[in-house]
Amino acid sequence: MKSTFRPFFIASIGALLLAGCSTSGWFARVPSRSAKPVAEDGHAPRNYVGDARLPASIRRVVLLPVHGGEFALPEDSESLDPVMATALERQMRFEVVTLPREDCMHLCGQPDISSAASLPHDFLRQIGDKYDAQAVLFVDVTAYEAYRPLTLGLRAKLASVADQRLIWSFDEIYSTSDPAVVAAVRTYYQHNELGNLPFDLSQDALQSPSRFAAYAANQTFHTLPIR
Repeated sequence: MKSTFRPFFIASIGALLLAGCSTSGWFARVPSRSAKPVAEDGHAPRNYVGDARLPASIRRVVLLPVHGGEFALPEDSESLDPVMATALERQMRFEVVTLPREDCMHLCGQPDISSAASLPHDFLRQIGDKYDAQAVLFVDVTAYEAYRPLTLGLRAKLASVADQRLIWSFDEIYSTSDPAVVAAVRTYYQHNELGNLPFDLSQDALQSPSRFAAYAANQTFHTLPIR
């Protein structure tokens, strides 16, 4: 399932989805580099903005199911759920709680929800209360190709429950058609960043959608604000 690149755009979740939240500051803010992205052979994500530091109040975050929309089949989106959860936990920014798809269905009538969608009334507060969480993280697929060249576009947004504002927002497309990405994937797996394995997964990662997604997820969440 192929997708063309869409220009990066930072906006509030949905059509000013976070009730009462002004987003004008987000358009003018210079992207934070405090959480320096992993740059291998010159490649690093650039399309993100966020607070310089993670608010001290953010201790637990609910990770929503991956939303594939028109770009990824439901089974592909669901297969990305544990990949995103693992990558997010490895950043050790906060405790991660995953929202099961059946719970998402109960809350909003669908198994996953886009960061660009209108949310049900009090959606963030309900999740925050149920899981004792201070923020919610949305992940959308914006491009997906499971065959060569492997491609995965990710849009992610971290929204606080208390004041309903965006703490961090990200939009990037990773593709093995980009030589810099290929070099970065090779370096990432040759360094055995996923568990110090005694063998080289770099070639497999350039053919396996799940391993390529693990690399992309790591790069994405590494740009989250530091503490």
